Amino acid sequence: MKLQEINGLVKMIPMKKKDKKDAVLPWVFLLQIMALCFVIPTGPVARAETEGFDGLVEPRLVVKLGSAAFGVIEKIHVDRGDNVKEGQVLATLQSGVEKATMELAKTQAQFEATVQARKAELDFAVRNQERRKELFEKKTLPLQDWDETETRRILAEISLKEAVEKQRLAEMEYRRALETYRRTIIKSPLTGVVVERFMHPGEYIENQPLMTLAQIDPLYVEVVMTVANLGIVEVGQKATIRPESPVGGLYEAEVIVVDRVLDGASGTFGVRLELPNPDYRLPPGLKCKVMFHR
Repeated sequence: MKLQEINGLVKMIPMKKKDKKDAVLPWVFLLQIMALCFVIPTGPVARAETEGFDGLVEPRLVVKLGSAAFGVIEKIHVDRGDNVKEGQVLATLQSGVEKATMELAKTQAQFEATVQARKAELDFAVRNQERRKELFEKKTLPLQDWDETETRRILAEISLKEAVEKQRLAEMEYRRALETYRRTIIKSPLTGVVVERFMHPGEYIENQPLMTLAQIDPLYVEVVMTVANLGIVEVGQKATIRPESPVGGLYEAEVIVVDRVLDGASGTFGVRLELPNPDYRLPPGLKCKVMFHR
């Protein structure tokens, strides 16, 4: 009630200067009216706390899935509306060349005959040097023969190192070929649902998305609040979510984000709540009412 209205009520109350006792009851009546005006909340903040704030249920994550490699799509294993799990194979590209290259590199990486041969040569060179060392110390072996024996051992060691390094390179080449082959297999980065599919087998994929995925457990509830409500919500606070019809029902959510920067143009700030949705009962896109717990 405005101050002018209260002053009008004061003027309407009859006052008798001679009898102070008769003036007590009208003043008590006026004080009761003023108390009611200040106790009963009628502003927008109070109505929002009792009726709830407007909110929108959204997916936790939306991904436009592409391909790490360019090529022709060989097969797509899911369609719109299908549930997917993280790591699940969703599509494959034609990969005959990549697969053959990977298998060849794998065979070369597993080939150890060269390394074993070089080890045998080194063992023989070491044994031969040990036999001739005694003769050389007794001065029955010419220096030239001893030098030749030691050089053969050194060369055998170098040959073994070279063989080991070549095998390491073959293993690295196999890993590279394996990763190239894996790029032709498109997997889901999340657990959720297929929202939309854009391409079909036989089409060439390059820079365009293959499909859109959405993670809907948990869900996010986005609320836009006015500056008048600043300070009534904090991170970790619980809230009750009431989705619009025909879904309805009451669900518990928790505040995970309260914007620290206000939108000066609209005088608002955003609040995000996390809403568990393990059975996918709540579809994203619903409007709802959010009632924060004190």
